[in-house]
Amino acid sequence: MKKKAILGLLVALGIPISCYLILKSASETAVVMPRHYLLDTVIEKVRDGKSVSDTVWHTTKNIKLVNQLGDSVSLYDPQGKIIVADFFFTSCRSICPRLTRNMSTLQQSFKKGGNVRNKIDTSIVHFMSFTVDPENDSVSVLKKYADRFGAIHDNWWFLTGNKKDIYQFAFEELKVDQFSEEPVSPDFVHTSRFVLIDKAYKVRGYYNGLDSADMKKLARDIGLLMLEKDGQKKSGVFKQILDLSWLWLIIITAVFFFVTYMQSKRKRQDHNQ
Repeated sequence: MKKKAILGLLVALGIPISCYLILKSASETAVVMPRHYLLDTVIEKVRDGKSVSDTVWHTTKNIKLVNQLGDSVSLYDPQGKIIVADFFFTSCRSICPRLTRNMSTLQQSFKKGGNVRNKIDTSIVHFMSFTVDPENDSVSVLKKYADRFGAIHDNWWFLTGNKKDIYQFAFEELKVDQFSEEPVSPDFVHTSRFVLIDKAYKVRGYYNGLDSADMKKLARDIGLLMLEKDGQKKSGVFKQILDLSWLWLIIITAVFFFVTYMQSKRKRQDHNQ
C-alpha cells in the first residue's frame, strides 16, 4: 500500500505540474506583436457589473494626394493592407537617397516568385513615400525619381499634393516629430523614420530607415501584423491559463493533503486491525 500511495502521489503531483510547465514554456515562446503607439482616449465601461477600461487607439485619418503616375489616390485606397510610410524630397542630398534605397530593398523582399518582375505580393503591404517639398516635386519629377530606384509603381506610391495637408498628416496623424531621433522642424519634415500602419490604419511602429537592424525588425513586424488576429487569440488563451496559476497551486496542495490523509487513514485502520 505504501508503494501505491507514493506512486499515486507522484502521479497526482506530476500531471498538473507538467501541464503548467508546458503551458508556461509555450507562453514564453509566444510571439510578441508590434504594440500600438498613438492613444486617443481611455473609456470607462461597465462589463458584467464591473468597471473596466477600454483603450481607444488613434486611427490615422485619410489623406488624398497624387502619385507618380498622376493618379489621385488616398491612404485608404489599399484596403486590408499594411502600409509603410516615409517622408523625403527628391533634391535631398543627405538621408533621403538612403531611405529610398532601403525602402526599395524592403519592397523587393516582399516580391512573389523570387526575382520575377511585377510579381510582388500586393495582398500584404503597400509602400508610400510623401514628398515634403511638393512645390518642386511634381508628378514627372517623382516618376523619374521612382524609376531611378526601381520602384514597382502599383505597390509603391511617391505622393505629392498640398504642402499644408502633407505636413498636417505627418505631425498630427503620424506624430513623426515625437518619435524621431533627430529634431524635426515644424517648417520642414526631415526624418529618418519609417512608419508602420496596420490594416485598421493604426500606427504600430517607428523604425530608423537608415539602420539595417531596424529594417529587419520592420520586415518581421509586417509579417506579424498579417497574422495578428490568430496570434492574439493564441496569446490570449495562454495568458488566461497562466493567470490561473494560483489555482494550480491550490489543486496541487489539495491533492497532496488528500493523498497524505488517505495514507494516514489506512495506516490507522491497519494498526487497529
